[in-house]
Amino acid sequence: MILQLTVFLQNEKGTLSRLTRTIADAGINMHAMFLADTAEFGIARIFCDAPEKVAQMLTDAGFRAAVTPVNAVHVPNEPGGLARLLDFCNSADINIEYAYCFKVGDDTAIDVFKVENENIDEALRQAGFRIAEPEDIYAF
Repeated sequence: MILQLTVFLQNEKGTLSRLTRTIADAGINMHAMFLADTAEFGIARIFCDAPEKVAQMLTDAGFRAAVTPVNAVHVPNEPGGLARLLDFCNSADINIEYAYCFKVGDDTAIDVFKVENENIDEALRQAGFRIAEPEDIYAF
């Protein structure tokens, strides 16, 4: 399990800039950010140093921020790599609330996903999947 900083943003000019400037001015390093949006709001999902500290700092600055535990798994960066993981989740009756993935090398991708039951790492390991650690995400 990895801690992800989740920030809800108004979809207005300058909001994302203000978010990243607030984090940068605090001397916190962001390692990755993924942004989903609608016409009215966005959700920034961020991997950063000290996510609990950043969540409190952003809340104090007027943002809606929280720390969210997510699962992250190494999969082969090849056709069917993600499908095998999702097939396993389906057969194990694991409902994925949201997911995103990114390539971390020529042969590997990391799939990040949020599930209701965060304690699925052992089941994933037994199924042959390699769990990603924070340093795996922060290394790219």
